[in-house]
Amino acid sequence: MVQETYARSIKAAGQFTPGTNLKAWLFRILRNTFISRYRRERSNPVMGGLDTVMPAVSAEERPFMDAVELDRLRKIVGAELEAALMALSEDARTVILLDLEGLSEREVAEVIGCPAGTVKSRLARARAALRASLKDYAA
Repeated sequence: MVQETYARSIKAAGQFTPGTNLKAWLFRILRNTFISRYRRERSNPVMGGLDTVMPAVSAEERPFMDAVELDRLRKIVGAELEAALMALSEDARTVILLDLEGLSEREVAEVIGCPAGTVKSRLARARAALRASLKDYAA
């Protein structure tokens, strides 16, 4: 997937505007490539039972990165995400992590023992701080 991203970026080099964020542009290409492949794979019919045969998929048609590429990407992006989260206050980090767990604002308020309005404002401020910290990934 990373190699395909670089190949596509080289083909589209004329579309890149010098002086803008190259990292965000490359991540957008990576994201769009992943989504396109995922959608293509999703439309493939899946059959179950004893007669199920796995279709032969070439390395170019794999919808996901291999383990080595995925580990490299996790290390790079994961370290920056962790640093951004750790830069938040403990209250903001708690609200973000509970939100990521899928809890509603009311449920988060019950967990941390504060009004729902406080959770809303903490969540908004924490998201804004993360956006500012991770602006290189925005496209």
